[in-house]
Amino acid sequence: MKKSALIMVTNDDGVFSPGIVALTDAVERYAHVAVIAPEGQQSAAGMSLTFHRPLRVEKVLVHGRSCHAVSGSPADSVMVGVNKLLPRHPDMVVSGINVGENLTIQDILASGTVAAAMEAALLGIPSLAFSMEVPGNKQFSHGQKNNRFDLPAMVAAEITHEVLLNGLPPGVSLLNVNFPWKTQVGTKVKMTSIEVRKYRDYVLQRKDPRGRPYYWVWGARLPTYKKDSDVYAVHRDETISISPLSLDLTPSVAGQTRSLGKHLESRIGAMYDTLSKINTNKDD
Repeated sequence: MKKSALIMVTNDDGVFSPGIVALTDAVERYAHVAVIAPEGQQSAAGMSLTFHRPLRVEKVLVHGRSCHAVSGSPADSVMVGVNKLLPRHPDMVVSGINVGENLTIQDILASGTVAAAMEAALLGIPSLAFSMEVPGNKQFSHGQKNNRFDLPAMVAAEITHEVLLNGLPPGVSLLNVNFPWKTQVGTKVKMTSIEVRKYRDYVLQRKDPRGRPYYWVWGARLPTYKKDSDVYAVHRDETISISPLSLDLTPSVAGQTRSLGKHLESRIGAMYDTLSKINTNKDD
């Protein structure tokens, strides 16, 4: 396949995140890429758009690649990128790799990573959202590469290539893909449904030094999930979850995604075989 396709890469962690650097490096194998992403952290921004102030866009150099940093949300980045910055409508928009998983409706509706893909889908552009489970005690330095994202990025590139070649199944607007923390060569891929809730919400009330109340909103992870769900796949089975999403929000497309699942399983399995042979040769 010639690299004639144009892919816009974005995220919600900011243009300097190691996740977006790894994803861009991997996807560039199959297409021309343009990185247009928020200038800084925009987690949980959802599909917010900036109407109350002007947006600024700066060209920045990230690991030798010229990128556009947008002073707004992930959805802003897609809007500005598609409608103004890119030379033409991209063939695809890929978002991620997010630092932290985006599983269940609770995460998806809040996620800036998924929102960027949804904004692209609203514009009629096939889109993919990629996120990776990260333990709470792990941190990544922005502006630096991290090899923890390398294998997920390679898998993400194969999923991207499959969709570039064959498109999304009928009725599917985008894919939400989540990697377990322990993703390794041989980690299985599973087509999943979307669980509704991951957390039991709670609100803590405290008082500031002047005696006025303030609140912390958070949630405790629920103990059980449906076995065919995205959150079960990542947290219990430690598999890569691929969930089809539709802007329609209503149709059932499970039957139509079986073929996609088989294609992706075969493609990623072949990639794993190649990596295993390379690693064997290194050991020799």
